[in-house]
Parts: sequence; structure tokens; C-alpha cells
Amino acid sequence: MKNLLLLATAALFFSFASTNDTLTENNYKIYSSKTSKEVTLNDIILEMKNYDVVFFGEEHNDSVAHFLQTELFKGLYASYGDKTTLSMEMFETDCQVVLDEYLQGFIREKNFFKEARVWSNYRNYKPMIEFAKEKKLSVVAGNAPARYVNMAARKGSNSLNELSANAKTFLPPLPYDTATGTYWKKFTDLMSDGKNAGISAKDTSKKAAVAANSMMPKYMVHSQSLWDATMAYSISKVFAKNSNAKVLQLNGRFHSDEGLGTVTQLKKYAPKLRILIISCIDGGKKFPKEIDVNENKKLGDYVIYTDPNVPRTYKE
Repeated sequence: MKNLLLLATAALFFSFASTNDTLTENNYKIYSSKTSKEVTLNDIILEMKNYDVVFFGEEHNDSVAHFLQTELFKGLYASYGDKTTLSMEMFETDCQVVLDEYLQGFIREKNFFKEARVWSNYRNYKPMIEFAKEKKLSVVAGNAPARYVNMAARKGSNSLNELSANAKTFLPPLPYDTATGTYWKKFTDLMSDGKNAGISAKDTSKKAAVAANSMMPKYMVHSQSLWDATMAYSISKVFAKNSNAKVLQLNGRFHSDEGLGTVTQLKKYAPKLRILIISCIDGGKKFPKEIDVNENKKLGDYVIYTDPNVPRTYKE
């Protein structure tokens, strides 16, 4: 059975790598929401000279999105060198030491996989981790530990005050703000129908919604907001150490679309930071010639439409 699992994992990685090798500019379209004109990835990299953080909101199984993230990360490094930092929803804060040990070459990938609790589709993010390792760049494990998100979903955010001082080091300062208004509406829509939220069913916000809904609905926003607040606080700590940093934040796009979620939380922790938002979505039947560039411009400063014919890295 173990050998079969290894073969299956290898096959999935080979498939993803093969897809990555064949992707071209024909597989995506990038539009500036400000000008409604098509731009290039390099245009975003150049604009980052005037910004501190760029959020890349993805659908987690989008092959083209992962290809573009890797290219963007490499491009930021080419332009801004060791100021470049990668911050990721895909790792939890209590795994930071393990992530750092792997990046420094202290531990084997086998141990890293197990002890950093890497996502099942880690192969999608591996090129960025390996690039960071090669160039000695920092990678931030930005997300809240799932056990505490589950606790907030069951008992409410106030329950986190009962944790030990050591446990609280993995969380943002308590109490943290919980979603209201537009974001609350989007999240409750997600609870009733994930498709209405325009995100992947694999997104962590979907998981939070399911957990909250099945356990204690009145605390559903507390768990979602904990994810957002933790990622935002993790980013803010980068700038506390290096005010000249250029941060690429990766998350499911629900967390950053329309400047809500993690973006809103970050503005509370570090109001002076200059933020760009990318929303990367499936181009659907309108790709590439019939895209309405104004339809989704509210989602971010840049909207990327990806080729629906490129195989997804996993099925929903």
C-alpha cells in the first residue's frame, strides 16, 4: 500500500510538473482594474516598487495560478533581492520552526512533510519553497493552527483567552476583530452555498464554515476571522523586523477579494502598509476572447483569468 501511495504521489507531481512546463502567456490574461487594460506579470512586479505587500488570491487547485505565483516570486526576487519574503496560508504558525529548519537545510524533506503538516497539494507550492531555500529567502508560516480555529468555532473567540501564554504566541493579540458587514454577508453566503462565494471548496474558509456550521453556528465568524487575523498579524511582524520588505502573500482568494478578510485585518495591524491585491479566477467559457474586464474589477487591483482547459491539480 505504501508503495502504491508513493507511485500515486509521484504521478501527480509529474503531471503537475509537466503541465507547468507547457504553460505560456496564452493560458492567462491579466487586467488592471484601474485602467481596464491587459497588463503583464512584469507590470505588477514593477509597480511593487511603490507597494509593500501583494496579496495573490488563488483557487487552490488552479495550475495556472500556481505557475504565476512561482513566476511572480522569482520576479520579485530579481527586482528586490533579499527584501523579498513569501507569506503563506498553507503553513500554520506553530510550524514556523520546522519550515525554517527545512529552508536552512537542517532537516530532510521527509521530516518537513510530516512535522510541518504540509497540504495534500504541497507539490503546487514546492517550487516556491525550493526557490526560497536556494536563495535563502524567508517564508512565513502565516495561518492559525487548526486546533485553535476549531476551538474558536466551538466555543467562541473569548475561549482562546484560556490558553497558555505559550499557545497564545501562535495567535494574533487577543481579542481580535471579527467580521462584520460585507465580509460577514459573503461568509454566510458561503455557509449556504460555496459557489456563491466564488471560491474553491478546498479553501480554508470553506473548512471553517463547515466546522462552525456543524458545531456552533453563532461562532462561525470567529473561526474565519481568526484565520484572517493570524495571517494579517504574521505579515505585520515581517515589517516590524524589516521595514523595507516586499511580501508576497498567498491565500485562497476569499481571504483577500475586495480588500476584505485578511486585507482588512492587516490594515488594522499596520495601517501604513501599501497593499496590492491580485484575484486569480477561472476564465470560464469567456476565456480568452470574450472576457468582460469590468465584471470582476472590484475583486482586486489586478484580476487574472486563467485558461479553463488547463487541468486542475486536483478535483473538487
